[in-house]
Amino acid sequence: MAQIFHPSSNTLAKASILGGVFIMGAIAFAVYGFNASSYPTQVNVARQQPVQFSHEHHVSGLGIDCRYCHTTVESSNYAGMPATKTCMTCHSQIWTNAEILEPVRASWRENKPLQWTRVHDLPDFVQFNHSIHVQKGVGCYSCHGEVDEMPLMWKENSLHMQWCLDCHRDPAKHIRSRDEVFTMAPRTVPAGRDPREFGEQLMKDYHVRTDIERKAGFEKMPNPLTNCSTCHY
Repeated sequence: MAQIFHPSSNTLAKASILGGVFIMGAIAFAVYGFNASSYPTQVNVARQQPVQFSHEHHVSGLGIDCRYCHTTVESSNYAGMPATKTCMTCHSQIWTNAEILEPVRASWRENKPLQWTRVHDLPDFVQFNHSIHVQKGVGCYSCHGEVDEMPLMWKENSLHMQWCLDCHRDPAKHIRSRDEVFTMAPRTVPAGRDPREFGEQLMKDYHVRTDIERKAGFEKMPNPLTNCSTCHY
């Protein structure tokens, strides 16, 4: 019987398989890169708002505390958005005719809340509790970055699950003293203290659970901070 394929076909077949592996790897790398880019995550992209509110002006310039506007951040899952009344506390007295603030005045006149665009918007299947993180010494800066330097609000971090898990696996390097939770800067470590030891001590003081020993004679439980049910319903 005559040979159907030329002997060189063997070489071509092997090269095709090897090339296919490289192509699949390149596609996977491209998909990963796209998923981590600012296009789907909106990292470092300022979002359009009904009023272009400047945290840089209000926080850094005027010294307004986060909790003045985000009133439920210490007691609720949701940090809360300021009611129009909060804005009008000042702007019924100052900048009363500024064109940029007309949506605020219209909201006040018509008794209709402003429709803010969510910047940090997690999927519905993810639960995040602001109050727990605040009580455990996780500062606003750790998730939101230098908000006091943002003329327009943008997302500092991707909020991908991997990003969350990096902190949950090793909280010690992020936890700060509670009196610095609302300080928009990297945490400060007391002079002479080792940063790792300082963080681990705060974990003990604030009862941050990681590895929990069962009763004597039983194995160690997994880290509850990385348990699926901690963040997912």
